[in-house]
Amino acid sequence: MSDAAQPTAAEVRAAAEAVKTALDRHLAAVERRSGEDDPAVYEAFNQLAAAAEVYDELLYDRYDEVTPFEIPGAEDALPPYTGPEEPNALSVLIRRDYAVAEPQRLLAQAQRIESAEGDDGASASGTVHGALGLLFGEFEPDEIASRHKEFGLEEGDSTLWVTAADEPAEPGEWLEAPFEEVDAQQVVCRFDVSAVFDDEIDDVDDDGEDLEDELVGDLDEDEDLEPLDADRR
Repeated sequence: MSDAAQPTAAEVRAAAEAVKTALDRHLAAVERRSGEDDPAVYEAFNQLAAAAEVYDELLYDRYDEVTPFEIPGAEDALPPYTGPEEPNALSVLIRRDYAVAEPQRLLAQAQRIESAEGDDGASASGTVHGALGLLFGEFEPDEIASRHKEFGLEEGDSTLWVTAADEPAEPGEWLEAPFEEVDAQQVVCRFDVSAVFDDEIDDVDDDGEDLEDELVGDLDEDEDLEPLDADRR
């Protein structure tokens, strides 16, 4: 970026002041919150996230520096729930991703299914996509999830959304496009599973182990430490 296109120091300072103001507004909204899904808190959160993003960008452009924190954007958070207080119906939306880790194991399982059914027609178990059709036609998705390794599959990310409604959908109403018209404000709860979360936990564990090693090393080097008095309070 050329010097002419860089923000001025005053612009960076103004962005920092905007973050401070947004921070105060967010805290005030939290202190006055009327419930778990208070729209005022949600709005203050989005304003704080936007102000922090602007400040971070200007700080980097002007000084080649970044902030030490990350605030998720509005797209990462569900909006406040505005569905019925006493839902008469609900929908459970589930997505599970798998990798075909062992195609031969998958094909072997499909062949067993065909043999058990005594199908004398054209074999569907000779291809991976045909084997998958047999597998998901024979077993419930929850059973496949619990036995995925037996079928040569490897789990990927998964998510489960529970949405509320006043009335059940008409039979066949959404079958052609089951996930197209999801209203995020009708989501009661959501549960995500991803290897990304495991990586974050591993990073924390690694940092903890390093800290423990450092502490042990410090204690080993200090041989003049006296034992603690067990009766000391």
